[in-house]
Amino acid sequence: MSTSTPQARRPTIYDVAKLAGVSPSLVSLVLQNPAKVSDKRREAVKTAIAQLGYRPSRAATTLASSRTKSIGLVIDDYRNLWFVDLLRGLESVLTEHGYQVMLADSRPGENRIKEAADGLLAMHVDGLVIAAEPGATALSGTEVPTVVAGWRNGVPDDADLITNDDDGGGAMAADHLLQLGHRRIGHLSGSGGAAAHRRDGFRGRLHQAGVEPLIVGEEGDTTEEAGYASACWLLDHHPDITAIFAANDTMALGAFGAIKARGLSVPTDITVIGYDNSALAKSRYLELTSVDNRSDVVGVDVAKALLDRIQGAATGPQRKLIAPVLKVRGTTAAPRS
Repeated sequence: MSTSTPQARRPTIYDVAKLAGVSPSLVSLVLQNPAKVSDKRREAVKTAIAQLGYRPSRAATTLASSRTKSIGLVIDDYRNLWFVDLLRGLESVLTEHGYQVMLADSRPGENRIKEAADGLLAMHVDGLVIAAEPGATALSGTEVPTVVAGWRNGVPDDADLITNDDDGGGAMAADHLLQLGHRRIGHLSGSGGAAAHRRDGFRGRLHQAGVEPLIVGEEGDTTEEAGYASACWLLDHHPDITAIFAANDTMALGAFGAIKARGLSVPTDITVIGYDNSALAKSRYLELTSVDNRSDVVGVDVAKALLDRIQGAATGPQRKLIAPVLKVRGTTAAPRS
């Protein structure tokens, strides 16, 4: 004979309605569109939900409406932590409106991005956020509201684009190095749209100062491994460089490895500056100077643009730039005389 205590029955929408003194349909309306319910009744329902510990069934909500209350987010590499702040910004807005974010990882390439997006669309997401390189045609005909986060080589014509001002951020990195006195400067770049804008802004500002940057990896990846390989090439072929600007913090980490392998130190021998102000840059161990792309702010604005599209309030595709901020830490210093 079993001696275990049976679990308490899970509260239902009918229990909430009874405790709040309203109809089950009104409880459902509070869960789906609270703005249409009077303050008094809405608060009564919320109080009953809290007292009972009621959790609405997402499946039931989906059946009751044409929406799943889910948003798909496509990124291109879990190893690059820049997207963490983007996700936090997205969720800070979307959760208040009852949406959950579903994440899909994909490597660069038109087919891989399309596969990731198609997988999310198969789950009937209400909208898509693309934080990866979609290619010119990979996302054509998605038939759901779509917002692109960050500069990309291919942005659908009907999608919103919310991005950090990467050209301005690249120029900001150049200004910092020039002000410190550096003139022999290397840059670790990559093939993506964001890397291209950061490279253009960086190179343009150095050219204005009469300095020719040494740029490596324009057609490559932006991973730690790529950063290590590009930094190795720079240090071996141009041993007189005094500073390295990496297209992102992950590549900067690779540069640290290349510098250490040659018996050099940061910033005594080589100054290093990254981009994204990711968790890597903020760690007390690295203390990496980095351009903050303000991904959390990008995420907030992406979420707002997507909700406008879902609710039919958008007037047309928008392009919005978020100003970057330089975070100076312990990896940049004046060149050794």
